[in-house]
Amino acid sequence: MKTLNGIHFNGKRAIMRVDFNVPLNKELQITDDSRIRAAIPSIKKILNDGGSVIVMSHLGRPKDGPEDKYSLRHIKNHLGQLLGLEVKFADDCIGESARELAAGLKPGEVLLLENLRFYKQEEKGNEEFAEKLAQLADVYVNDAFGTAHRAHASTTIIAKFFPNAKTFGYLMEEELSSIDKVLKDVSRPYAAVIGGAKVSSKIEILENLLDKVDDLIIGGGMMFTFIKAQGGQIGNSLVEEDFLGHAIEIMNKAKELGVTLHLANDAIAANAFANDAEQMECPANAIPEGWLGLDIGPKSASAFRKVIEKSKTVLWNGPMGVFEMENFAKGTKEVAEALVKTSENGGFTLVGGGDSVAAINQFGYAGRVSYVSTGGGALLEYMEGKILPGVQAILD
Repeated sequence: MKTLNGIHFNGKRAIMRVDFNVPLNKELQITDDSRIRAAIPSIKKILNDGGSVIVMSHLGRPKDGPEDKYSLRHIKNHLGQLLGLEVKFADDCIGESARELAAGLKPGEVLLLENLRFYKQEEKGNEEFAEKLAQLADVYVNDAFGTAHRAHASTTIIAKFFPNAKTFGYLMEEELSSIDKVLKDVSRPYAAVIGGAKVSSKIEILENLLDKVDDLIIGGGMMFTFIKAQGGQIGNSLVEEDFLGHAIEIMNKAKELGVTLHLANDAIAANAFANDAEQMECPANAIPEGWLGLDIGPKSASAFRKVIEKSKTVLWNGPMGVFEMENFAKGTKEVAEALVKTSENGGFTLVGGGDSVAAINQFGYAGRVSYVSTGGGALLEYMEGKILPGVQAILD
């Protein structure tokens, strides 16, 4: 793997793609800076070598060119505080201010470019746009795992202009090596816990994991498609009728491969999709009409916990219920606690996917599992066995 440690940046200008697509409140203040913090070690390595860094990112989804609420100037001061220095800011990413500020960068200095997505050419993977970005620096560093599945100008196309001077940042390196521990270099027993709302969004992950895992735990709204496929009564619970056949195929393939597939046998059902709705505990395959399952039940949580705690490797992608509502968060919290226990016992635990990450953060356990991935769509595609354009561009 091409890594930062393989390059000495003394006297060099590095242009680094990061993922600073962070949430902002109505006052345009950062509400979660974890993605910015994740890039700091890579930036500091370059500065400590005696190099300078040009930082580029997108923020939000601007529709028609520049919009102030999506300007990266709202990030500038916070980045400077984390680095302990004054960060320069270019009010464009390829314009005159970017070129002049980049050319005048001294060793130890950092320049933040304006939002890449203020140009349509970024998402279209435009080569001319990528070349203008490349002309600002001597070395290209990709440290944005969250966008590695997109063949955008700054994540993929730019790399061709640095045939012998491109590398992964520390975050990308850590992401790839951590995910490989649940895809290739696996300690057994290995359990995958897959949840979330829809089977359709997880079908390729399930298929790719079946020949790798010993135990496959399925929870969340997607479990009701499996339960209905077996003839269960699920009331008004979420179901994807078009995927009932896929669910049967996955269950049959698991059996063929000797994988133990665990489905919830009890559920917490409610008479409305609301935290204060009337609720009841019932068999997951006997939910009355007018009621919908919003969490796994206590028996299932206990059973899942035992499987997780006996495992040496655990991948968790997707919650067990509507954890955002306090009354339906217990199943998800039990899974999170089981991952903490496995980690404390020396196992490797990886949490990935937006909702799982939100859950582990909500419960305050993020620092107590082995690794929490910063990638949403990128993680899912990598786990599906797809080659990520942003990764391939560095390896080529």
